[in-house]
Amino acid sequence: MTAVGILFAAAVLCVWLVWNLVCLYRIARGVRSGAWRRPMWWTRLCSVALFAGLASWVWGVLSEGLDEREECGLRHHQVYDGAYRAAHEQQGRSLFPLHDKCNAHYDLVPAWVNPAIVGCAVVAAAALAVLLWFGAAHLTSMLGREKRSWI
Repeated sequence: MTAVGILFAAAVLCVWLVWNLVCLYRIARGVRSGAWRRPMWWTRLCSVALFAGLASWVWGVLSEGLDEREECGLRHHQVYDGAYRAAHEQQGRSLFPLHDKCNAHYDLVPAWVNPAIVGCAVVAAAALAVLLWFGAAHLTSMLGREKRSWI
């Protein structure tokens, strides 16, 4: 049963990836043609921002590897400090901000991951706010037309 769920999630993510690649092309064309004045352009922007934020988060989560001691020593050539990790155990378990430190000076999570997640969340929230504004303007114009039809 879990294999079916994993395959379904992978299929959904692949379809979302293809959708976002098409959206990137349409967003770039829409900037020049003025399509940013339409709601679908903002929907595409929100989708791309959410996908990029999720991809950044997954990259940060998966950057630690399976064995932190080997990851620090063999791949990153850093000293693994078990005492430091034990003292800061809760820091490495949070969903955000992502951290997985080998020692006090080196983090396995790349420095760009957390700002990318925040930036993508801000862009997605702004796009969602613009979409809500479009919706409110549309409802207001529909109500205005309805009032005029009664007069």
